[in-house]
Amino acid sequence: MQLEKVVLYHKALADPTRIRLLILLAGGELHGQALAEKLGVTPATVTHHAAKLREASLICERRDKNTVYFSLNDYFLKSNAQAALNLVYRHGREEGGNEEMSDENKKFKNSVIHNFFTADGKLKSIPAQLKKKLIVLEHIVSQLTYGQKYAEKELNAFIKQYHEDFATIRREFIMHQFMFREKDIYELNPQEMWAKWEALT
Repeated sequence: MQLEKVVLYHKALADPTRIRLLILLAGGELHGQALAEKLGVTPATVTHHAAKLREASLICERRDKNTVYFSLNDYFLKSNAQAALNLVYRHGREEGGNEEMSDENKKFKNSVIHNFFTADGKLKSIPAQLKKKLIVLEHIVSQLTYGQKYAEKELNAFIKQYHEDFATIRREFIMHQFMFREKDIYELNPQEMWAKWEALT
C-alpha cells in the first residue's frame, strides 16, 4: 500500500498539463480561472488535474467564497521524489549493511527527546525547529505497529497519550511521510519514506 503512494506521485506527474500547472504554481498561488487561461484549457480541466495533484499531496488549495486558490506543496514535491529514491536504493543499502547513526546525531537526538518529553513520556511542546520536530514525531510514531491500520479516532487516542493537540500531530505525521491516510484509515509508511532529520542542518 505504501508503495502505491510513491506510484501515485509519479502518476500525478505523468501528464504534460499537470507538469505545466505545477510550473505555474511554482511562481505563486493562483486561482482556477487564472490557471485555465494560462494553460489554455477549461476550468473543468483544471479541476480534474488539480484533483490528481491534490491526491498525491503535490498541491494545496484554499477557498475564498466561490473562488478556489491553488498553491504548490513544495515540501511534499521534494520529499516524494526523495522517498522514491530511498525505496529504490533501500536493498542496495541493506546488502551493504545498515549505516550506523553517528555519535553526534545520537547525542543530538537524545538531547531533544530529553528536553521535549517529561519523565513519564508526555510531550511538553511541539518544537518549532523542523529538525527537532522530526525527531519528536519519529519518537512518537515509532511506537505504532508497522502494517497495522488505525482508524482516525484510534490514532487520536494514541497521540493524546503524548500531547493534547492530536490534530496537529496527526497532520504532521502525514505531512512528513511518517504515515499515509486513505478514507480516514491511517497506516505507517516504510521508514525509507520518513522525512530524515539527519539530513537537515
